[in-house]
Amino acid sequence: MLTGLPHLSQEAVERSFQAAWQRWPEIAVDPDPAGRVRAMVHEYALSPWHRMRPNLRPGQRPSPRVPAAPPASPPQRALRDAVLSLPAAYRRALLLHDGLGLGLSETAAEVEASTAATAGRLLHARRALAERVPAFGLAAETPVRQREILRERLAGLAALYPVAPPTAGAVRTGGERTVSRMTQGAFGLTAVIAAATAFTLVNEATGPLPGRPEAGPPAVSASATPGAKAQGPRAEQAKPARTGRQASAGGPVRQNVVRSGLLAPEAR
Repeated sequence: MLTGLPHLSQEAVERSFQAAWQRWPEIAVDPDPAGRVRAMVHEYALSPWHRMRPNLRPGQRPSPRVPAAPPASPPQRALRDAVLSLPAAYRRALLLHDGLGLGLSETAAEVEASTAATAGRLLHARRALAERVPAFGLAAETPVRQREILRERLAGLAALYPVAPPTAGAVRTGGERTVSRMTQGAFGLTAVIAAATAFTLVNEATGPLPGRPEAGPPAVSASATPGAKAQGPRAEQAKPARTGRQASAGGPVRQNVVRSGLLAPEAR
């Protein structure tokens, strides 16, 4: 009744009992072990990430573990739709108080809310059910009588969705097997990280592998003129030769000077 999905409900119960077995020293000394496990069941069943699972839909095919529900009467279908339309917090408080028969203070402690807030949730949930399922006549009854009617109706509706839960030994063995796989996976991941770290440290200690020699720094120009470009050895060797040619020619390199379309005499 909390989820509307028998498969999700059974999965939530199994996972919660497995978690309780793994934390049994803590659960065993709890004042209310059953309430502690039930709270774990509800938290798992109402987790929002279940909405992204494609295999959890109301129209899923029945299986040996989740048999098909027999046809329900119109009032029962209306009650089911009305309960599932309630907010999760209201639905949980209603099923704990009116469905399971817990007291108001016990319900408030299990849903981790104040007594006044829990009473308000119950009031709004009953009012919504009275409006959506008028055939039950909840609107004209006292709160005590409303609780009795809803408890009877919810028990009859829950009986329409039978499940075939595995034995306690199978649930316990499955939980231990899951813990073993998780432990082995954690050890394997730790070994991989340690090996990668050791490989990195050894690589840094031995230094980089030898490769092609790096090119030396560019030659610095001996010119004192700021901003002058640096010249290599070849440029330095070529400069005296150019200077010698200039000296043998008796002056600077001749220049072509165009004057009215003719060469200047000195150019000739």
